[in-house]
Amino acid sequence: MKTEEMKEFFKTDRFANNIGCLIDEAQPGHAVVSLEIEDKHLNGNNVAQGGVLFTLGDLACAAAACADGTVSVSAGGSINYLNPGKGKMLFAEATELKKGRTLSYYDFLITNETGNKIAKGSFTMFRIK
Repeated sequence: MKTEEMKEFFKTDRFANNIGCLIDEAQPGHAVVSLEIEDKHLNGNNVAQGGVLFTLGDLACAAAACADGTVSVSAGGSINYLNPGKGKMLFAEATELKKGRTLSYYDFLITNETGNKIAKGSFTMFRIK
């Protein structure tokens, strides 16, 4: 699927849409998702809350997995926080490591608008036939 088709496909992801995640690029095995940080995304330390970062990484991996036309859902995921989620924009870039018949594996890296590395992680995606 092309990026525009992926944007349309993920319109039903109400949570990601409600917090403001945008699919900037999606092709099989690779995707970039962005989020403009607003007050509602901040925790008590005035940085992006960890769940927001996890959601951003999850959506990027899902877009990379689904872009080949096969619906995929998260089977497991992990995240490591590298720096506080500061900035005006956050970007999650997902890259496919391996695509199997039923499971696929993706890494993601979240950066801000200055290129500061905020978090990294991975997801295992279950490919639905």
